[in-house]
Amino acid sequence: MMTIGLENLRVVLVNTSHPGNIGAVARAMKNMGLSQLYLVQPLKFPHAEASSRAAGADDLLASAVVVDSLDEAIADCQLVAGASARSRTISWPTLAPRECAEQMIDAARTGKVALVMGRERTGLSNAELEKCHYLVHIPANSDYSSLNVAAATQVLTYELRVAALARAGEATKTWKSDHPFATAGELEQLYAHFETALTELGFLDPDNPKQLMRRLRRLFGRAHLDRIEVNILRGILTTAQKGGKGPRNKVTRDE
Repeated sequence: MMTIGLENLRVVLVNTSHPGNIGAVARAMKNMGLSQLYLVQPLKFPHAEASSRAAGADDLLASAVVVDSLDEAIADCQLVAGASARSRTISWPTLAPRECAEQMIDAARTGKVALVMGRERTGLSNAELEKCHYLVHIPANSDYSSLNVAAATQVLTYELRVAALARAGEATKTWKSDHPFATAGELEQLYAHFETALTELGFLDPDNPKQLMRRLRRLFGRAHLDRIEVNILRGILTTAQKGGKGPRNKVTRDE
């Protein structure tokens, strides 16, 4: 069975309320060759209805990882895409399913990748979407655009499989970087450092932050930072916090 790229890809369900949807998502995933299912605070799991709707994908339910937060589910991922049909106050990099799948399959050759699906009724919150490098939007009928979470997962995992099959017939092609890309956990540490440093420097008013941190997340999400770049930025922030008098770390040409 062709698995190139898919073995590093996980589907993350956030606060799923109906256990049947968990089972249906597991079935959709197994149809397309994906096996890693993460559940963020599911309302009811494990549950008989999840097993019933899985229809033979019980192994995915048995190996599902249940976590307390989205941060925990994506901490070691180098690329995160979140499904969303909602318009944003600040535009976020948004891809069509096929384009998103191609990006994810390429990234999955060198690191772990997550596709994040939101709640049945409300989807992903703004704060959760801001943890994603990209949003993926299914161009459904505008007069009736609401998709069940399992149906949406089926569409997106189909595109992932199509992209993986296409890549399997090509010469090895990966995202090229001198160093590994930063994980979601490392980026969250960077954003927390930025917020602390900018507050200390008087640039960010914590009582009136407006959308500064959201815009910084969008900026660095587009840049897709590697670990060395994150370390450089955090070093700059630390030096600024010390009034520019901290120890200087020389960056070599190899870095």
